[in-house]
Amino acid sequence: MTEADALRATLRRLLALEPEALPPEHSFLVPEGEGPFPAVLYTHLHGGHYDLGRRELTEGWRCLQGPYAPDLLAAGYAVLCIDMPGFGARQGEGSEGALAKAALWQGRTLMGRMLGELQAGFDWLAAHPKVDAARIATLGLSMGGTHAYWLAALEPRVAAVAQLCVLADIGPMIRDRSFDKHNHYMTVPGLLRHAEMGDVAGLVAPRPQLICHGGADALTPEPARSHALTRVRAAYAGSDALELFTAPDAGHEETPDMRRRVLDFLSRTIGTG
Repeated sequence: MTEADALRATLRRLLALEPEALPPEHSFLVPEGEGPFPAVLYTHLHGGHYDLGRRELTEGWRCLQGPYAPDLLAAGYAVLCIDMPGFGARQGEGSEGALAKAALWQGRTLMGRMLGELQAGFDWLAAHPKVDAARIATLGLSMGGTHAYWLAALEPRVAAVAQLCVLADIGPMIRDRSFDKHNHYMTVPGLLRHAEMGDVAGLVAPRPQLICHGGADALTPEPARSHALTRVRAAYAGSDALELFTAPDAGHEETPDMRRRVLDFLSRTIGTG
């Protein structure tokens, strides 16, 4: 077993990751034509707007440059987005705090449940006759960005990942107390005894990865961001598959340049339809 495989096994254990079914609360969009098309598993953000969920894909949100659905469909991508537990049409399952507490009592984690459902979504996409299983990327901002790179770290079949406004190591944020800006879903018990967020993102290597930050994003303070990027760069040493971009004056938001870079990155890594 390689070091990377050993870390993946540890992460699955810490997450208490179990097989999940694809929730019925999902949206699947596909371009016109026969296919098979390259696909994007779009992972929605948090933002404290629990009513939004997968509607973000088609309606957008204030920290995005508009919804992603039109751009992705126009480029020829099939797209899947799933309401995460407690979001969108699944708010009736309970609040985020209640879901996180219940999971811990059951020996599980909310993050693990979310990733298990996203894994089911990836498997569903890979088996779909309209989708090219070898060309599936993950894409998301904030909570969605976390899900995008964690799933890619655990699932080697993910061809590429674009994550926005999220990567930062937890240890430095605990030291400066900025970690509490993040919500319950992201808690992975015992993670820091084994790895940091930058190490998890590094498991995507050598597959293509785009990491975008806002330089003034309070949710990814510079020390924690730099700490994580050092680890990711080490994982990609000697490879040109890692692309980093920081918009110096941006906060927790997608900029026009980030949107252009995401679409260009997808075109170069999984092609177009």
